[in-house]
Amino acid sequence: MKTKHLMQGIILLSAITFFSCSKENNNSGTSNLKVKLTDAPAAYDQVNVDIREVRVNLRDDSTGWISLNTNAKVYNLLGLQNGVDTLLAIGTVQTGTVQEIRLILGPDNTIVVGGVSFPLTIPSGSESGLKIKAGKNVAAGLDSLIVDFDAASSIKLEPGGYKLRPVLRIK
Repeated sequence: MKTKHLMQGIILLSAITFFSCSKENNNSGTSNLKVKLTDAPAAYDQVNVDIREVRVNLRDDSTGWISLNTNAKVYNLLGLQNGVDTLLAIGTVQTGTVQEIRLILGPDNTIVVGGVSFPLTIPSGSESGLKIKAGKNVAAGLDSLIVDFDAASSIKLEPGGYKLRPVLRIK
């Protein structure tokens, strides 16, 4: 009799464990989101952008910003061409639609032309960051978004030096 009750208890406990684990794995509602960076070809020696932080917004308003774990450093965009990309940031977010991505920049932005380095000014890059409308759905599990930085279309030589007015797309 004791063996029968023990077996029933083990079967019941196994069933509860199986169904609760299945529910957690299939309906977690979160995703490990990766944000990557790539670039189109440009006629410069280097285009160096100091990326300090990556944020995503999954809401239609300004209250849903989430900071991702960012690989903060200076990126040479021209090293990220022809299918090459690099991991900018990763973090756990709720599934849904990424409305916007924001890249917060630091002060160490330069362009190298003909072997000579020049400062690269990015209006409001360090204050509000570079904003990209995304409108991309993030599924449960692991998902990636690629920021395609078009350096050739983004850089202008203006009075006072080189300016970066970013042309960015989400893939």
